[in-house]
Amino acid sequence: MRAEVFGSSPVTIVITSEADTWDIDASSCLGCGQFVDWDRMPDPEQEACIPRDILSKPPKELKKLAREGYWAASRALRAQVYHQLIQQVACRLVTPDALVYRDVASRLFGKPSVSSHPLPEFLEGCSMPTYCLNLEGVTALKKILICVGNLFPDITYSPILPSLVALLLHYSEDEAQCFENISRLIASNAPHTSYIDQSFLAHQASCMTFGDLANKHCPAAHKLIANTSENVFEVYSEWLSWLFHDLPFNYAIRIFDVYLLEGQKVLYRIALALLKQYRLSVTSAELEGTDIKADLQAFMQNIAEHVTVDKLLERAFGIRLFSRKEIWLLQMANRKALMERGITMVQRSNGCPPSHRQSFHLAVDMQNFSSSIVTAQEMRVIWSWIPERFSLFPPLLLFSTSEDGCSLQR
Repeated sequence: MRAEVFGSSPVTIVITSEADTWDIDASSCLGCGQFVDWDRMPDPEQEACIPRDILSKPPKELKKLAREGYWAASRALRAQVYHQLIQQVACRLVTPDALVYRDVASRLFGKPSVSSHPLPEFLEGCSMPTYCLNLEGVTALKKILICVGNLFPDITYSPILPSLVALLLHYSEDEAQCFENISRLIASNAPHTSYIDQSFLAHQASCMTFGDLANKHCPAAHKLIANTSENVFEVYSEWLSWLFHDLPFNYAIRIFDVYLLEGQKVLYRIALALLKQYRLSVTSAELEGTDIKADLQAFMQNIAEHVTVDKLLERAFGIRLFSRKEIWLLQMANRKALMERGITMVQRSNGCPPSHRQSFHLAVDMQNFSSSIVTAQEMRVIWSWIPERFSLFPPLLLFSTSEDGCSLQR
C-alpha cells in the first residue's frame, strides 16, 4: 500500500451551541454496532422505551441516572447520550472534527488497510484492549489512533487512549464520529477537570495521586500491598489499567457512563472501591511469594465473582473523596515534585519498553540499606506512608544517637 506523509492541513473550527433540549432520535443510532463482534459480547442489552426528554434533565439528575445504569437500558440511548454529552464538553476552540478525520484518513491510508502504518510513539509499551470489536472495528481503532497521533502532536504518552476509543466505537455511527468525540475529550479545557492524561509526566502524577488517595482511604489494602510488594508505586501505576483493560466490558462501559459526566475524579473513586474489595478477598498469607500486580490483574478480570457492577459503583460513591479542585491541586503538587526530580518523560534503558524501566520511586537504596532499628522491608512500609511527592526524594540522615550521642546539647 502506498503511504503518504500527512502535511499541513487546515483544521476545522468546531463551535457547539448549547441545546435547550436533547431529543433522542433512535434512527440516528441505527448504524451503531457495525464494529462489534456480537458473538463475543456478554449478555445482550435489553432495549427499553426512551423518554424523549431524558437529556433535558439537570446535570445532577443525569449523574444519578448514569450511576444507576440507566443508559444500559438501550443501545440507542447510550449512543445518543455519549455523543450529546461529549458535544457539551468545554474544549479548545480549534478541535479536529469528523470532516478533518475523513480528509486526513483518505490522505494517510487511501485503502482500508493500515498494516504499513505504525501506531503513534505515545502508545509504545501500552496495551490495546479491543473490547469485543470485530476485525473492522480493530482496523478502525488503529486508524483513529494513527490520526490522533498526526493531529495531536503534543501527546507524548497516553496508555488509556486505546481503551476509550475502543469503547466509543461500540456506540459510534462511523470512524469519523468516534474520532470527533475522542478529539473533544483530548482537547477538553474545563477548569480543574481532565479526561485523558497526555504526557508521561501527567500520567505519573495521576498514579502518585492515586497512591496518596489509597494511603488515606484504603489503609488496610495499602498496608497489605506495602507488606507484600517491593515497590508500592509500581503496583499503583497500574490503576488505570484495572479500570480500562482488566475489567470485563460490562463493567468498563458502566464506568465510562459516569466518567463522561464526572471526569477523572470518578475513576479514582472506582479504583479505590476495587482496592477495598480486593482487600476483603485476600489475606496476607495467600499473597506470600506471589506477584501482587498479577494477582490484582487476575482479580479485576474475574471481578464478577466478587461484586456486581451496581454494588461496586454504590461503594465507590460512598467514599468521601476530596473535591475536584483539591484533587487537581494534589496532582499539580505531584507534577511539581516529578519535575524537580527531572522525571518528565518515559525513561528507557537498553531498548526496554517503559514497563521494564528501573523505578525512580525507590528513593531508599534497599540493597545497601542498614539500620539497627528497622529492617529493609519495614523501611519499605514506612516509606509507603509518606506522601508520594516526598517519597520521590532520598532521605537524609540528620541525627543518630549511635553517631551523635544522647546529649541534649547536641
